[in-house]
Amino acid sequence: MNVSPLVWGITIAIMVAVFTIDLVIIGRRPHEPSMKEAGIAVSIFVGLAVIFGLVVWRVWGGQFAAEFYTGWLLEYSLSIDNLFIFLLIMGKLAVPRHLQQFALMIGIILALIFRGIFIALGAVIIEKFVYVFFLFGAYLIYTAIKMAIDYSKHANDDEEDAGDNWVTRQVKKVFPATDDYVGTKLTVLENGRRFITPMMFVIIALGTTDLIFALDSIPAIFAITREPYLVFTANVFALMGLRQLYFLLGGMLKKLVYLSLGLSVILGFIGVKLLLLALAETPVPQALGIDSKYFHIPTWVSLTFLAVVLAVTTIASLLKSRAVTQSDQTK
Repeated sequence: MNVSPLVWGITIAIMVAVFTIDLVIIGRRPHEPSMKEAGIAVSIFVGLAVIFGLVVWRVWGGQFAAEFYTGWLLEYSLSIDNLFIFLLIMGKLAVPRHLQQFALMIGIILALIFRGIFIALGAVIIEKFVYVFFLFGAYLIYTAIKMAIDYSKHANDDEEDAGDNWVTRQVKKVFPATDDYVGTKLTVLENGRRFITPMMFVIIALGTTDLIFALDSIPAIFAITREPYLVFTANVFALMGLRQLYFLLGGMLKKLVYLSLGLSVILGFIGVKLLLLALAETPVPQALGIDSKYFHIPTWVSLTFLAVVLAVTTIASLLKSRAVTQSDQTK
């Protein structure tokens, strides 16, 4: 896939322009978006992702378009799990509803910066040392097993730690802080002394949380495609509508009780795919008399697997939540 510096430049410029305009609008008029507003925005961003995939298909071919769609779906599904943690952070730090949109926007921008760095590093490492897929694959399988074991107590553990990680604790020790939010301001000047506001802690918590999630998502998407441009754009489109999706789903996030379990299955599958990709680069296929192409799981298989697991997870979660609600009502 040949992507010129001009195309990279245009893509990044458009992304920066969209986020800058969005941030300026939110900063001037912080508010809680209505369901209609959030729904329209999510639909637009999903539509743009679909259109972008068609452009990739037209310019670079169907294989790369399939890789983009699969990577985008993977990142989107992992981002929904992020939303649950964000919901806990907002609750624990008592962020006013009308300020949550601004906090999410800053968190998403930080997420893009972190992921951009990880994508660049990952591309360089894979180019120089493809066997790193063994490490990536093993890590994803470990994460999948851990998620599967802990998914039943996932919410309780995260609610205790949400918004109170090591970074925020260190900031609290060093800098004086106000007790109340001051709009979207991160710092304020009081009696000639600079204080940080609770909004600063929210931003730090959101940013560091997504940094941890990036350790899973970036290795995972490199199992789908090795093209840095597709990895980057899949992440951009997955994050662009995340803020509106947060408000659109609202309380429904808590009903997705099997989401972590479904994501553990997906990460386990991707981990195995990475291990097979690494094995394909070793003498093992030749020693076994097997063509190395059989160690590559086709993109369409990955896309189908992701879609089926997400569909089953969502349906099972909603049925479980409805059964629990009906049981509570009969008591």
